[in-house]
Amino acid sequence: MTSKANALKSIAIAITLSCGVLSTVATAHEGHSHASAVPSNTLEQAVTGDHRSAKNKARDQYRHPVETLKFFGFTPSMTVVEITPGGGWYTEILAPALKGTGKLYGAHYPDTGEDNYYSNSRKKLEKKLASNVVFSEVVLTDFNPRQTSELAPQGSADLVVTFRNLHNWKNGGVEQVFKDAYNALKPGGVLGVVEHRLPPGVSADKAKGYVSETETIKQAKAAGFRFAGSSEINANSKDLAIYPKGVWTLPPVLRLGDEDKEKYLAIGESDRMTLKFVKPEK
Repeated sequence: MTSKANALKSIAIAITLSCGVLSTVATAHEGHSHASAVPSNTLEQAVTGDHRSAKNKARDQYRHPVETLKFFGFTPSMTVVEITPGGGWYTEILAPALKGTGKLYGAHYPDTGEDNYYSNSRKKLEKKLASNVVFSEVVLTDFNPRQTSELAPQGSADLVVTFRNLHNWKNGGVEQVFKDAYNALKPGGVLGVVEHRLPPGVSADKAKGYVSETETIKQAKAAGFRFAGSSEINANSKDLAIYPKGVWTLPPVLRLGDEDKEKYLAIGESDRMTLKFVKPEK
């Protein structure tokens, strides 16, 4: 083989090796890029997801989940505690929005093995969480409104939320729940509260299920929180709060059945206060 032929062969080998190295580098880079990809979680995606039923989605017009959670400062990287998720209406939104990037605790009544509302509610929630991979990262903790409860590891949460529950925690329960929320939150963490709002000047005895906004703010401050503001996102001026079966006269419960059903459907769901509290920085 001539020296010219040897030189051409050397060049060809070099090009081949070079291409191999470039190919290897490109493959490694692509692999690294794929491995470090961060899931694109948004509240909007969670709200429109196929895992939510049409029935639950129909209530978005009254509950405004995206606007409400954004008012509380929600981000997908947060550690969030939802107190008494109940049937999991908000869990359906929080779980996928936090999956892979944040953490969700559901602080729920424990299953004591008894045949009662609290144990049965826990069983139903556990069944729901097991039904879809979207809930696979949700962690349930035990909660009792009138006993000290560890909603999440102390000082670990960025946001604690509770939706339409305060009316169930009268006679000392609200004060204890707010203390538990305070302990679960990091300094600077947020407590978000949504609740049926008692109109000023109306007796709670005449408006069952409704709660005083002034009293709620007072209770949260007593637990150590700073009141950071309110929103009218979930307000409903059509709701006058005095009904035969209390707030449950209105949708979605409609406790009177077909009696005056159209009247109550026209009112819509209850007028709700949306309150934001902050645990002060140390």
